Parts: sequence; structure tokens; C-alpha cells
Amino acid sequence: MTPVIPRSEATRDLLFARVHSRSLAIVIALAAGCTVARPPSAVVPGAWLDATVTLDPATTPVYEGDAPMRFEFLKDMRKGDAFTLSVYSLGAHSGTHIDAPMHFVANGASIEQIPLDRLIGPARVIEIPDNVQAIDAAELGRHDWRGAPRILFRTRSSIHGWMTAPAFHRDFAYIAPDAAQLLADANVQLVGIDYLSAEQFGAPAPRAHQILLGKGIPIVEGLSLVAITPGDYDLIVLPMKVGGHEGAPARAVLHRR
Repeated sequence: MTPVIPRSEATRDLLFARVHSRSLAIVIALAAGCTVARPPSAVVPGAWLDATVTLDPATTPVYEGDAPMRFEFLKDMRKGDAFTLSVYSLGAHSGTHIDAPMHFVANGASIEQIPLDRLIGPARVIEIPDNVQAIDAAELGRHDWRGAPRILFRTRSSIHGWMTAPAFHRDFAYIAPDAAQLLADANVQLVGIDYLSAEQFGAPAPRAHQILLGKGIPIVEGLSLVAITPGDYDLIVLPMKVGGHEGAPARAVLHRR
């Protein structure tokens, strides 16, 4: 019989506290219908997380050459008017937005024709290191992405907070054509990235867009992923329902799975 080694009261109390805390966490998780395979997350259970950039001309970057944003008050109660009334002027690809196939595909679907089931459902956020600008096939292969129906890339843009800085950065991370082809061949439902374009700035041809949109895969650009950790989520991203156009600003929210 193995002899019992005495423990100090402090050690025993610490062990009891750890076991009690773990047991309580399991009970709570089971009661909520959740699994306990993953370690606890910093995200509050049940919370929806906003992955949308706030549109503000003072803080939101605009893609070089795109239409500027202008938000004005036609009427303003703060100035003595009986009510407040605003007017917005902005490009279709401002802030967090969705590219529809029509953007780069002749006779492609316009923004209001994108099926809702592509825009709602499970998604995986993948962390791309700061030193990676081209998300090519080799880089994609370093990450666990296969089997996820929707892929969102958290890149150097989130690390540096570029989507809340008015200056436009040309050296944002982009999806290279060979990686776009892998995603398209895997029949992903949607691809997203955290800067204003998924295409390399100054690319000789918009091949990543053509490959993804050519398969009917909508592209979400300008996501706000600064506070989002890698992992699996439920995603809802809904664009303004504008008829007959190639893109529109969208609201994107995530819920940790």
C-alpha cells in the first residue's frame, strides 16, 4: 500500500479551490448546453460581438481614390430645430462592407441577390502574423481552415488598428490568388478580411476577387477584428439592401461558438 504523503493546509485548500472552480464551470457549461473542451474564453458567454467599423469621416479610412464620406445634419434639435434629420454621402465600399459578384464578374449577382444563408452561419477567425502581407497558399496551409464554411482573416490591420485610423495604408494584408483558389475549391460560403480590400494594392489584375466572386462567394472587407480572438463563431453580416449594385456597407456581428 502506497503511503499517504501529508499536505499542508494551504496546499489542500488551494487544490480544493481549483477542483471546486472547475466543477462549477462544468456545471454551468452543461446547464447552458455548451461543451467544456475549450479553455475558458475572455468573451462573456452569450455576448454578441460587434465586428463593424463605426463610419466616421474623422476616423474611418477610405480606399485611395474612392468616394469620400460626408455626414451632415439637415435639421438639428441642438440648434433649435423641431427635429433632427441627417443626410449621408459615401461610397458603396466604405467601412465594413460586402462585395457582391457583380463587383468583378460580368452579369454577376448584385448585392440584394446574395443568398442570406451565405451571410449567416458558422465562421472561423484565423490569425495572420503581423509580418505576413500576402496570405498565399503556403500561409493558408499553416492554419486550420479546412472544414470551416466561412473564413475571416485577422491581420496586421487589426494589430495596428488601421480600420480606425483615417490614413490609408497601402501595405495591408491581402489574399493572394493561389489562396483564393484553395478557398474557392473548398466551397467556402464567405471570405472576410479586416481592411478595405482583399486584393493587393496595385495588383495588375483583381484575380482574388475574380476567383472568389466567380464562385459566388461574397467578400466582407473592412471588418473590425481588433477585439476578436481566433476561433469559431456564429456570424451574421447583412448589407444594406440596395437594388442592382455591386456592394454595400454592412453590419457584422460574431458570437463565440
